[in-house]
Amino acid sequence: MTAARLLTMSASLSLIALSASAEEASRIAVMSAFPPEWVSLQQDLQGAETQKINGVEFITGELGGKDVVLFLSGVSMVNAAMTTQLALDHFKIDSIVFSGIAGGVDPSLNIGDVVVAQQWGQYLETVMGRETDEGFVIPGFLESPFQNYGMIFTRASTVASDRGDAETHFWFQSDPKLLEVAKDVAAEVKLAECNAENSCLSKPPQIRVGGNGVSGSSFVDNAGLREWIFDTFEAQVVDMESAGVAQVAWANQVPFIAFRSLSDLAGGGDGENEMGVFMSLASTNSAEVVKAFLAALPEE
Repeated sequence: MTAARLLTMSASLSLIALSASAEEASRIAVMSAFPPEWVSLQQDLQGAETQKINGVEFITGELGGKDVVLFLSGVSMVNAAMTTQLALDHFKIDSIVFSGIAGGVDPSLNIGDVVVAQQWGQYLETVMGRETDEGFVIPGFLESPFQNYGMIFTRASTVASDRGDAETHFWFQSDPKLLEVAKDVAAEVKLAECNAENSCLSKPPQIRVGGNGVSGSSFVDNAGLREWIFDTFEAQVVDMESAGVAQVAWANQVPFIAFRSLSDLAGGGDGENEMGVFMSLASTNSAEVVKAFLAALPEE
């Protein structure tokens, strides 16, 4: 073999090694449920490259000075869990950041506010009880740690991971270090008060870091259910994805945090659900906070 050919082979191997190294770059997974946040996040993405995996579009690049991969979770718990695991299986993910909208269930919060919950639970992981003369009951071999809502009895989830034996949890925690960064960002970011059609909020929006969020595969527009969610789980927000992502993140031991902006009051407002009016504003606010959060993250 000639020296020239050896040099050529060596150069080719070096390129392959460099390519493999680039593919294995650590990234922050930035997820959105709906296109509005996705579009807003892409506007500031540098060096965007797109690939499809099992029909899901993933866009890699740099956002806020950090290497990221953007993708849509899809609406609902199953879609969110599926796309989260898909990303973890194909990219080297350091942490997971969710940007999305939600329904507000805490009466002290208003449309446009952004909530960064400390923990997330699946309130519709349930047993549907049997109606008896004494009310709704569940089988004696099952239990629920929460007050039921009619026939709905919420249960915890048993989840396997490399930690050892499967563990049973209702709450899945957001990462404490990421929450601290979110607190710093909350003091600096100014949220939008009006949408593109000049529909404006009645009160200036705020960012609240901490407290509880719950998720389930139902769109909530019911005042009674909203009140039960607030009273039973002391929740600030309800959505359809975050707890599913939090569970997958926990199982894979990857830090997680979710930013949820209130597009509606989950049935607590007067008249028609507000999401149709304020979805774009809430999406923009959530995405803007996430971009500021990414920029504020310390370099590894």
